[in-house]
Amino acid sequence: MNNTSDEPATVVSIDLPRYLGTWFEIARLPMRHEPRDFTDITAHYALQDDGKVRVRNRALDGKGELHESIGEARAVDDSNSKLEVTFLPEGLRWIPFTRGDYWILRIDPDYTTALVGSPDRKYLWLLSRQPRIEDAILQDYLAHARQQGYDLADLIHTPHTGHPTA
Repeated sequence: MNNTSDEPATVVSIDLPRYLGTWFEIARLPMRHEPRDFTDITAHYALQDDGKVRVRNRALDGKGELHESIGEARAVDDSNSKLEVTFLPEGLRWIPFTRGDYWILRIDPDYTTALVGSPDRKYLWLLSRQPRIEDAILQDYLAHARQQGYDLADLIHTPHTGHPTA
């Protein structure tokens, strides 16, 4: 694990091609881009020709309407465990300080469950390759988040209704 000062520790390295594909959001800390009534949230990661990762987030709102955000991520170092992500329109992505930190804090050896957060501990996502995970795995990953200093009092467990968004 890498750790500087009071930052959360990330995994040592990520095999980016194995990380690509579709992930289901299992739980998250609140954020303005994902209202509480969003369900069926997925993230799809695909490698672009320039080596950056295309990010496509999809969700259903409280009325069942599909919402989609397209962004771009890039690794900040060779570990691939710290990414910077932007959802600005393509022509504005050059603007400094418009990228969010997306740090992979934990991942299982099969790349089926991942814990991702921001170094300021304001944002956290628990992701899985399936829309549901076993409670023991959920609790284990949430305990890891607490050990890393994340406050989970406002944690939102993302409902998956079976309506496809991926």
